[in-house]
Amino acid sequence: MEQHQQEERQTAAQEFQAALDELENILQEKRPEDQAKPGFDDGSVSDAQLAQEEDDLASIDIAAFEDAVADIEQYLAQRQK
Repeated sequence: MEQHQQEERQTAAQEFQAALDELENILQEKRPEDQAKPGFDDGSVSDAQLAQEEDDLASIDIAAFEDAVADIEQYLAQRQK
């Protein structure tokens, strides 16, 4: 394999790993057990509150995965050049 191809692969692998690390950091920051839950004075939670929290978490995860997909697509596009 040419030296140039090896360098391109190494650079692409490093960029891909950086994107994966960034995704992992995003997901760890958004974990539900890490988030403060204001308004839980007596420890009870209504069904509406639980449903809202689940919706919020789902949208966060989707956004993080969309970012990851964009990073992967960019990586693959650069790799094919």
